[in-house]
Amino acid sequence: MALTSEARQRLANVKMVKPELASSIEEYVIQLASSGKLKRALDDEQVKQMLLALQGKKREIKIRRA
Repeated sequence: MALTSEARQRLANVKMVKPELASSIEEYVIQLASSGKLKRALDDEQVKQMLLALQGKKREIKIRRA
């Protein structure tokens, strides 16, 4: 696998809450590995950075009620 055990656990946790976000990360990691751009397993910190980057692209709308 292209992820460390900590990174796999984080991705599994994310998958329970936001399956579409976890799928995006999985697809990206598979692309990296199949193209030969992945030299070593991604660690937890790298997966966190990917998650933050993907979440930053989505706009969050909050409704406040008085």
